[in-house]
Amino acid sequence: MEIMETRVLILGGGATGTGLARDLALRGVDCLLAERRDINAGASGGNHGLLHSGARYVASDAAAAIECREEGELLKRLAPQCIEDTGGLFVAVQGDDENYIANFESMCAASTVPTRPLDLAEARHLEPALSDRLIAAYATEDASVDPFMLSLDNLAQAVDKGARYLRNAKLVGFEMDGGRIARSVFLNQTAGERFAIEAEIVVNATGAWAGMVAALAGAHIDILYSSGSLLVTQDRLTTRVVNRLRKAADSDILVPGGTVSVLGTTSVTIDSPDLCRPTVAEADAIIDDARAMIPVLETTRYIRAYAGVRPLVMVAGVGDARSVSRNFSLIDHEKDDVDNFVTITGGKLTTYRLMAERTGDLVCAKLGVDAPCTTRIEPLPASTRGEWTEPGLGPRRWIGERDGDDIILCECEMVSRKAVNQIIDGMDGQYGSSLLNGIGLRSRVGKGPCQGGFCGLRVTGHLYDEGYVSGLRGVHEMHAFTRRRWRGLRPVLWGLPLVQADLQEALYCGALDLELEADARDDGGDL
Repeated sequence: MEIMETRVLILGGGATGTGLARDLALRGVDCLLAERRDINAGASGGNHGLLHSGARYVASDAAAAIECREEGELLKRLAPQCIEDTGGLFVAVQGDDENYIANFESMCAASTVPTRPLDLAEARHLEPALSDRLIAAYATEDASVDPFMLSLDNLAQAVDKGARYLRNAKLVGFEMDGGRIARSVFLNQTAGERFAIEAEIVVNATGAWAGMVAALAGAHIDILYSSGSLLVTQDRLTTRVVNRLRKAADSDILVPGGTVSVLGTTSVTIDSPDLCRPTVAEADAIIDDARAMIPVLETTRYIRAYAGVRPLVMVAGVGDARSVSRNFSLIDHEKDDVDNFVTITGGKLTTYRLMAERTGDLVCAKLGVDAPCTTRIEPLPASTRGEWTEPGLGPRRWIGERDGDDIILCECEMVSRKAVNQIIDGMDGQYGSSLLNGIGLRSRVGKGPCQGGFCGLRVTGHLYDEGYVSGLRGVHEMHAFTRRRWRGLRPVLWGLPLVQADLQEALYCGALDLELEADARDDGGDL
C-alpha cells in the first residue's frame, strides 16, 4: 500500500477545507487536502451563495451577526472576483410580526450591522418585483458570492504555495497508535486501490460528515443534519438580495446570482447527510410562502432545484434545527484522548475564512509553528481554475477573444470547446469517476435552461474526440451527469420544463438507451 506523508492532512474539500489549505500554505506549513468526491461537493456547493451582512442573525445570535458583518466586509475587499456587491433589502408584508419589524433597526444597531429604513415607494422603485402589500423595508449590505469560484481560487493559491490535494479519496479508517492517529487509510475511488497518509495533525473539515469521521477515531460529535432545498429561476428577478423581515424561517431569501435568482430555503431534519435531496413538497411550499414577498415567484420559470445539508452541532436543551446555533465549532480532540486530531464544522459560507484562521491557529500551536495567519490582509488571487464558474464569462470571451476554429459546446451559457479544454487542464489529471461532472462543477455547463439536455451530449462527444474517454466510459459518465441533473429537475417539472424533460427523455432513452445503464454508482449529493 502506498504511503504518503505530510505535516497536516485536511479531510474535506469545501470552502473551509480549501480555505485552511490556503491559510496553512501561506504560513509555510506543508499540507495535503483529501476529498471524497470533488470540491464543494457538500454544503459549500448547496447553499444560496449569500454573503450575509449579519442582519439575518441580529435577533437570534448577535455574535454571529457581528462575525458575518466583519467577514463580509473582508471578503468584499480581498476576494472581489468572487463577490457581487448587490446590497440587500429586508422587507415585510401585511401579516408579518410588527413587533419584530419595530425592533429590527435597534437590533441591527446593537450588533453594529448597518441598515437604513426605506420609504415603501423607494423600496419598490429599487426592486419593482416587490409586493404591493409591503409594510416595511430596510436596506442592508448583503451580497452574493460564487462559492465554487471561492473554493477553487483558495485551492489554486494553496497549490501554488506548495499544498497538495487529492480528489475521489474516500477515508475508510484510521490506524491509531497510543492516542494518536498514526495513519489515515483511503480508497482511491477511481483506481479502486487503497493508500495511506501519515500526518502530524489530521483536520476533520468534512462538514455534515464530521461526526462520522470523528467516530472513526473514537471521538464523538453530536450533529443534527438539517437539509435545505433551494430553487433556481431561469431569469434574474431582482438586482439585490431580498430577505423577508421576520424571525428566520423557510422561504424568506431570494439571492441574485449572475443571470438567475436562487430562492429558499427549508429546514428539514434528516437521518443522514447522504439522504439530502430537494423534494416536490418543499418546492411547492417555498413558492407558496415566498410569493407574498415577490408575487412573480408564483408564475416564473424554475430551471432546477438543489439541496444542501447544514451540520448543526447539538448542545444540551436544544431540540430543533431552527433553534440550533449557526455558529461554527472548533474541537480539539485531545479531550477525547486523540492528541493530533481537530474538527472544524458548522458555521456559514460567509465565515469560512475565519473558521480556517481559527483552525490554522490551533494546528500551528500544536505543531509549534509561530507564523501568523495572513488571509485577513492578503488578497485572494483570481485563478484560471475558478474563472469559468462566472455567469456571463462565456459570451464575453466568445465575442471578444474567440479563436476562428473554436465551437460552442454549451449553447445556454456559451461555453466553448477551448474553455472546456482549459477546465480539464486545470484538473491536474484527477478526472475521477466522472470527468463530465467535474467540468460541470467548474463551469456553467449544464446550468442553463436545457439543464444539460444538449450540452451533456456535446461535451461527451468532445471527450471522445479528444481521447479522454473511450468504450462505454463516456456513456457511463453521461448517465451519471444526467442522473444528477434529473434529481434537480424533478421537483420543478411543470409547464415548459416538463415539455423539455420529455424531449430529453426521447434523446437519452429513445436514441441512446441510457435508461438501461446500470445505476450502480453513488455519486453523492447535489452540486
